[in-house]
Formats: sequence, structure tokens, C-alpha cells
Amino acid sequence: MRIALITDGIWPYVLGGMQKHSYYLCKYLAQKKVRVDLYHFNQSTYDISKLEFFSEEEKHFITSTVVDFPKSSSLPGHYIRNSYTHSKLIFDALKDKLHSYDFIYTKGFTGWYLIEQKNAGKIKCCKVGVKFHGYEMFQKAPDLKTKLQHQFLLRKPVKDISRKADFVFSYGGKITEIIKSIGVDPKHIIELPSGVEAQAVSKEIRPTGDTLKFLFLGRYERRKGIEELNSAIQLLDKKRKVEFHFIGPIPTDKQLQNKIVIYHGEIRDKVKLTELIKNCDVLLCPSWSEGMPNVILEAMANGLTVLATDVGAVNVLVNERTGYLISNSSPELIKNTLVNIINFTNNEIDSKKQNALDLIKRDFVWENLIERFLKII
Repeated sequence: MRIALITDGIWPYVLGGMQKHSYYLCKYLAQKKVRVDLYHFNQSTYDISKLEFFSEEEKHFITSTVVDFPKSSSLPGHYIRNSYTHSKLIFDALKDKLHSYDFIYTKGFTGWYLIEQKNAGKIKCCKVGVKFHGYEMFQKAPDLKTKLQHQFLLRKPVKDISRKADFVFSYGGKITEIIKSIGVDPKHIIELPSGVEAQAVSKEIRPTGDTLKFLFLGRYERRKGIEELNSAIQLLDKKRKVEFHFIGPIPTDKQLQNKIVIYHGEIRDKVKLTELIKNCDVLLCPSWSEGMPNVILEAMANGLTVLATDVGAVNVLVNERTGYLISNSSPELIKNTLVNIINFTNNEIDSKKQNALDLIKRDFVWENLIERFLKII
């Protein structure tokens, strides 16, 4: 079997949840001896020609084609125009090999021109599937500027591409409902979650100690709800010893001056990062919009329970057994939920932590997900 994987970068050459999903999809397809023609680009200082984050055996099944993303301008709408141009460049790079593929998997706008041409009957090729991470442009925006970008720049092309593709991939949860709402036939929607590697899953949870430790992991991005979380922390009237740990490049002006809040900065050392995660109890993910966050998957795989907003496919992972699901990102609601967690016994928190870990082991490891993917296509 030969698959074209057309993506807006793979981790760690490009950072992001979509890129990490693309990396693992490519890696585990190669492990199954599926020929993968990978179309991607580089935003890092790594030498992308080496593909050094794959094993030699995996690289035997991967053919890498780098198609650079056009340089941005300052004009409004430049990202959409550049994305369309990029999709044409990708089409030019693969058009002579279209007949050789059994399936074409496209991420975001990368397959835009290809899907247009196929839908118009100008080319013939195998089935083409598209994946827009979390359809965030159809979720609630944190501010007016983002809302206008969603409404006037992103929604129409995303809707058109999704309707014209043969299949649309969804993480499930509310994302599937969004895809249906924009006019995609439910028979053309494929639900398949993301996951973690089996070797990254903890054998057991760390029991909650005297100090209850909360964790926020990620860069500062408005839709991630950091400002609302900060407000909630300042509203807290604590009745037990707690700590809030922030890992990631959080700007100084977004940091709280509070002795219970600890900023670790960005941590690239994987061993150190994993140890810090395992040393916490509750992941905080109060986002305005999401797909299926890797941060939640990885935290649960390390034995944490999760407080998160019910957006995207979050409810596929977080429920009353595994964590604390809230309806929106309001500071008051976050604060009230934090108070409830603080008032729980250690045994109640540990029960959710264990359920979260068990769920990941059962349903969200790549070694099993790749089997489901291959069976579907």
C-alpha cells in the first residue's frame, strides 16, 4: 500500500498538535511497512533531509518531499492566499504520481487545490481525505479580532474543502457535530482519535500528596484561557496547600506574582519534562477552542486527572470518571471547579487519575490506532 501524507509540517520540524499527529501517523504507517510519500516543510534548525527523528527501518518506507510555504506579507488575508498557493505547489510536486496512491491524506489547507481539481473532474485519483485539526474557526472565539478572522477569512474555504473531499477525518466529540453542521454527509466522516506511544504511558499513578499540584502546560495563546485561569487563581480562598505549575514560554506580563504559582519556562529536555508532569495531579486546560489536545493525552498517560472546557473532542477524553469538564472558560466557573477539586479527598482525586490512565491504555495508544486507520482505508 502507498499513501500520500500531505501535511503542514511534522513535529519537531514544525511545532504544534497537528504536526505531532502527522509525525506519529507517518511513523506508525512506516512501521506497518506502508509506503508513505510525505509532503511537508521545515520551520526549525534541524536538517529536514535527514529525517533523524525516524528510525532507519522507518525511513526505508518514507519518501520525503519538501515544499516550502510561501513567505508571508503584511496584507490582510495573506495566510489564506499563501495556503492556496502552497496547495498548488504541492499539487505540482505530486501530480505525476497520483496514479500510484491507494489513499491521499491531507492536513488543513495543503490539499486545497488537489481536492478542487478532483471535485471538478479535472483529474482522476484515489480517495482523498482531509483533516482540519479542531475546526476552531467554527468554535467560540476569545476576542473580536479572532472572531472576525474566523467569519470572514477561514470559514468559507474550510467549509468548501470539507464538502468537496471524499472523506473528512474527525477526532469525534463536538468536532463531528461541527463537520455535520457545515454540510458534510455523515457517511463521509471518519472518526479516529489521536494518541500517545505505548512506551510513554505510565505503569501507575503517583498518589496525591499533602500538596495538591495543578499544571498548565503550553505556550501562551489567547484561546488557551490563561487569562481566565489567572483570574480564577486570584479569586481562590484556599483551604489546603496547593501549587500551580506553569510549563511553557509564558510572557512575563501574563505571570502572577503569587507564592503558590511556579513558572518553569519552556522545557525541551524530555526526561525533565516528564518528571515534572508526573509530579503534578491535575492538568488545567480551560481553552476557548480545541481539537484533541496532545497535552491532555500526554497528561492522562502520565497519570494526571484533567480540568478542561467541553470544546472540540475534549469530552472524548475528559468526563466525570476521568476529570472535571466545564461548559465554558469563565473565571468564576474555573474558580468554583478548582474549589471543588481542592475539597475532594486524595482518594477521590486518585480514582479519577487511575481512570484517566486506564482510558489511555485501552483506547488511545498509536500502536492500536494505526490498526484502526488501516482497516478503515
